[in-house]
Amino acid sequence: MISFESDYNNGMLPEIIENLSKTNDDKTSGYGFDPYSESAKKKIRKAIGNEEADVYFLIGGTQTNTTVIDSLLLGCEGVICVETGHIEVHESGAVEAFGHKVLTIPSADSKLKAADLADYMETFLGDETHPHMVQPGMVYISLPTELGMVYTQQELADLYATCQKYQLRLFIDGARLGYGLMSEACEYDLPYVAEHCDVFYIGGTKVGAMFGEAVVFSGMKAPKYFFTNVKRHGALLAKGRMLGIQFDTLFTDELYFKISKHAINMAAGIRKIFAKHNIPLAYDSPTNQQFVILSPTLYQALSKLVAFEIWEKKNEQEIVCRFVTSWATKEEELEELDKAIEKCMA
Repeated sequence: MISFESDYNNGMLPEIIENLSKTNDDKTSGYGFDPYSESAKKKIRKAIGNEEADVYFLIGGTQTNTTVIDSLLLGCEGVICVETGHIEVHESGAVEAFGHKVLTIPSADSKLKAADLADYMETFLGDETHPHMVQPGMVYISLPTELGMVYTQQELADLYATCQKYQLRLFIDGARLGYGLMSEACEYDLPYVAEHCDVFYIGGTKVGAMFGEAVVFSGMKAPKYFFTNVKRHGALLAKGRMLGIQFDTLFTDELYFKISKHAINMAAGIRKIFAKHNIPLAYDSPTNQQFVILSPTLYQALSKLVAFEIWEKKNEQEIVCRFVTSWATKEEELEELDKAIEKCMA
């Protein structure tokens, strides 16, 4: 059965396997204090155009989000995000388990707009009882968003300026950052992202690595005891070079961007297939996540031939389903999807 279930259902890039294998007999210090991790950090700093940035390698997305957020907030502070934000809907309350409330703002398109953030803060500060409330301390967004949307250059600039106005740190979840940057809708590059936030991370788990995320403090220095906090949150890998080697590989010869572009091209192919069969999109995502509306009948038939996820049931007649591409998606799989849909609709 072909699968468009996620962008982390394959192992890892062959280049990473090769480099892990070649270095297997090397003996290095642990916890990221090895030459491969240092090389990867240098390449990331060069890629973002900031030689002073602090870079850390963590093992997974949820651990990364909780570690960064917990490290930046006081105990009485919370983190602002949209209602569809990943930390709100798909991380099992991990942020709140560490004592920080997730403060949500409605959004029609899964993006957090500067004007909405300003309205939220003005309302909060205008309430005379706000000293008795959870204090907003930072802002979380993902790029692309949970629904595959990409912020425009102006939206990102305005949002960061608003965060600075209200003394809120801006944290960008980049689990799928490569796919956002390589989409046709993106007007900017990695250095622009680095310049318009305080901290972000470059996702590896969903973009070709076996596991791992690279946290980059580009608009601020890493908070005191951040390394210790990484360990406290269970995000520190003893065999740290396994992360270093992977990111060193991803940032050699622009491999990270090349594989991300491949996934975008495959997603565009999926869009064409759905359009050919008059299957409507639920959201107009320009990235590697495609959301379509299936009837219950078509869903039941197609799910027996193709692996994909239900995103939400809109009503009795419409099911929103997600199809995801990755570095490993093949043209032949798109052809099989086309044939499977045709068979189910015959």
